Amino acid sequence: MKTYLVKQKFRFGGEKFDIKDDRGNVDYQVEGSFLKIPKTFTVYDYKGELVSQISKKALTILPQFEIQLRNGSNVYIRKKFTFLRDKYEFDNLGLRVEGNIWDLEFRLLDDQGQVIAEISKKLLHLMSTYQVVIHEDTYADLVISLCVAIDYVEALENSSS
Repeated sequence: MKTYLVKQKFRFGGEKFDIKDDRGNVDYQVEGSFLKIPKTFTVYDYKGELVSQISKKALTILPQFEIQLRNGSNVYIRKKFTFLRDKYEFDNLGLRVEGNIWDLEFRLLDDQGQVIAEISKKLLHLMSTYQVVIHEDTYADLVISLCVAIDYVEALENSSS
């Protein structure tokens, strides 16, 4: 089990920030594209090796992302239109989502109901900060990439309001 604290640092330019574990060690580094359409994020591990490429789909009414993981698999995230609460759909995730994704308060479970990861937003912080607890290390790259994509959508929504 590993815990990460992720602080939102999107400036809508060329972003670059670290994702650290609970002991302060840098395990991931995120680089966002600058003036590139569609917007992309590249996630690297602590060795500097590519973990994933996250691409925001251009020319869509609601945000859509594709996450290409280093193992060759792709996950697709689409924000659904609803009147009350924001909802997301996932394709090829291979996990079940429980909780509130938009408020960054959710859990990912495998097909046997085992908790793979828990994501929770930390209140009373100046910047948007959330804790990611990963119970199954093999899913770490996917979970971190998923959180970067969802957090970027939240940053977009907050900047437009």
